[in-house]
Amino acid sequence: MTLILNMLISLPALLLTLLALWFGMQVVAACLPGRTPTRDNATACGRLAVLIPAHNESTNMIPTLRAVHSQGLAGLRVLVVADNCSDDTAQVAKNEGAEVIERSDPTRRGKGYALDFGIQHLKAAPPDTVIVMDADCLPAPGAMARMVELATQTQRPVQALYLMNNPNQPTVKSRIAEFAWLVKNHVRARGLHWFGLPCQLTGSGMAFPWHVLQGVPLATGEIVEDMKLGITLAARGYAPVFCEQAMVSSTFPANDEGVRSQRKRWEHGHLAIIWNEGLPNLGRALLNRDQNLLFMALDLCIPPLALLVMMNMVWLIVASIYWAWLGSAWALTISLIGMLITAASVTLAWYKFGRSVVTGTDMLRVPIYMLSKLSVYAGFLFRRQTTWVRSKRDNEPK
Repeated sequence: MTLILNMLISLPALLLTLLALWFGMQVVAACLPGRTPTRDNATACGRLAVLIPAHNESTNMIPTLRAVHSQGLAGLRVLVVADNCSDDTAQVAKNEGAEVIERSDPTRRGKGYALDFGIQHLKAAPPDTVIVMDADCLPAPGAMARMVELATQTQRPVQALYLMNNPNQPTVKSRIAEFAWLVKNHVRARGLHWFGLPCQLTGSGMAFPWHVLQGVPLATGEIVEDMKLGITLAARGYAPVFCEQAMVSSTFPANDEGVRSQRKRWEHGHLAIIWNEGLPNLGRALLNRDQNLLFMALDLCIPPLALLVMMNMVWLIVASIYWAWLGSAWALTISLIGMLITAASVTLAWYKFGRSVVTGTDMLRVPIYMLSKLSVYAGFLFRRQTTWVRSKRDNEPK
């Protein structure tokens, strides 16, 4: 009986420690000198289509369209999918020189359906490369040329460095959230790239050779369609490549409603996809001896940063109680190692990459931030979000 209890307590501790170890290895690798940047080659872009799904974006998308056109790429085609819009998104996009198609299907809502609608439209005159850009994102100068060049060289999907920033005078919680985003999209992706491994797709700033998208099921209601698409492509032999030298950026909502909606969608979707895609693809990768799929699925299984820290803390407490009860220190030792690795990794990521985002005092308030996320994780168990909901923008009426 004691042996069984030891296994029941020690196995979750071991799994959490392995996830913490892989997370820590990514952070350490990210701190090492990076690989040689790709060179600019704007003349090699060929036929390029920038696909922008937009639901009631209206004036929000004007800076995006102007930034895309300012990249100065030959053969550029900008296609906006005005998806289930009730505002003037379509007319605004036309006024900014974009090609516009409108989709109306209130029963099938979500970015995946809009992307599929756009791809079907492009089939009449296929481009060489498709870049997917969210309607509120800004590509940095030269970013699109770098993405297209790397996609052409590798014949694989390319993910740009996609960062989100806070508006003026952010709260402590919003600064910590920005740091968590930085760790996920920059630090971990950079670490994976240092190992020569693929990264996750993060939703915007994604470049695809046209043939890679053929036959891929995009028309789904998946609320984290980017993660789903990335692991699907990896399973087909097209694991995404990270391009740190190409950056796109956006801004977190400042209003509480938009923040709650956005984070709930991201975190519920991430947790669901760990079960639906991460774990099954781990087994598939082992059977097929597919290294790219294996490490991508393993990376997908790392929960959101706040939850990873929280799970390690909780299991450390459970293991401590078990040790005090039966005197078995195995689970406690493993949990303590996992907690130390997690804490050291987060501290290193902050010291190397995050000090401009959060202060040391902010980091001491992380436990309060984690407590604020309890309702999100409880909601996953009891009131899980399974359908796409657009986050409220700051310039929209209440």
